[in-house]
Amino acid sequence: MKKITYPLLLINFKTYLQSTGKKALELAKICEKVSKNSGICIAVAVQASDIRMISEHVDMPVFAQHIDPIAPGSNTGQILIESIIEAGASGTLINHNERRIKLSAIDEIILLAKKYNLFTCVCASTPRIAGAIASLGPDCCATEPPELIGSGISVSTAKPEVITETVQIIQKIDPNVVSLCGAGITNGEDVKKALEFGTKGILVASGIVKSQNPEKILTEMAEVAKEFK
Repeated sequence: MKKITYPLLLINFKTYLQSTGKKALELAKICEKVSKNSGICIAVAVQASDIRMISEHVDMPVFAQHIDPIAPGSNTGQILIESIIEAGASGTLINHNERRIKLSAIDEIILLAKKYNLFTCVCASTPRIAGAIASLGPDCCATEPPELIGSGISVSTAKPEVITETVQIIQKIDPNVVSLCGAGITNGEDVKKALEFGTKGILVASGIVKSQNPEKILTEMAEVAKEFK
């Protein structure tokens, strides 16, 4: 497993055409370049079909966007943890707003991931939910108000109290769980505010993937993150 360090810039490729197949690899190589130049850990969460291709061609952590709490067998259409690990994944997103699951399923996946030493980043929509997730012991929890996802209006600007409250709750419940935040993050200033409020990194998607110049924006974010190493 590729080592995860903080501050962490976790880029969710989602299923945009700009981050699918060959274009996903091109974007991942940009992320790798910025990571090596800045010394900041950058990880990419990609579609299951792209994990092997990207993990074989870039030297950085590659995440699945989702896995299912299943054992090998008759589970057509679901994503098996063994398959993404064999493909080269270092971690996985869990419970993104666009792929919500029950708390009991989150717990099952975290336990599976610990068994295989797979890094877990569980998403939460509110500080209260982040607290419930922290009690399950994931590696990190990324809080993203759903109404700000993809809006271009960052959580650190529109709802800074969500970040500060989440950090406090998670620290109280399990200080080993790292706080991340996301939703609407598009530039270095958004990253700076998020880190100043106590998070250890950000989860970002369209702000990078749909940018006209992803290398420039990601470099700006990474340079800001260096101030918090």
